[in-house]
Amino acid sequence: MSILNTILSAVTWWNGQTLNTRIHTWRKGEKVGEDNQGNVYYRNKDDSKRWVIFNGEAEASRVNADWHGWLHHTFDELPTDKPLKHKSWEKPHQENLTGTAMAYAPAGSIRSGTPAERSDYEAWQPE
Repeated sequence: MSILNTILSAVTWWNGQTLNTRIHTWRKGEKVGEDNQGNVYYRNKDDSKRWVIFNGEAEASRVNADWHGWLHHTFDELPTDKPLKHKSWEKPHQENLTGTAMAYAPAGSIRSGTPAERSDYEAWQPE
């Protein structure tokens, strides 16, 4: 980790873990797993607290359903030991893209670049 990243993480929460989280994780955390995005999951000795250290920006939608359930004590088994059963029609997990260039833009949206053709709407004009 570079010196700049260390300074940023000491004073900002969105650039990875803060200094306090780093110390708490070092002292009391037990690493239990890692997901495909590089996020690392921890718990304390009695498993009363569970947390994630994000690989990059701290964005909750980057936690997939398997790990989300474990983090919130929905189930006790680790996703690495007992993965959730997924349906054939389920899409892979994707983080929330709202506010990014890849966010959904329906037809007619200013962002989509394609004007909507509407025959059921007539703009009001003052007389």
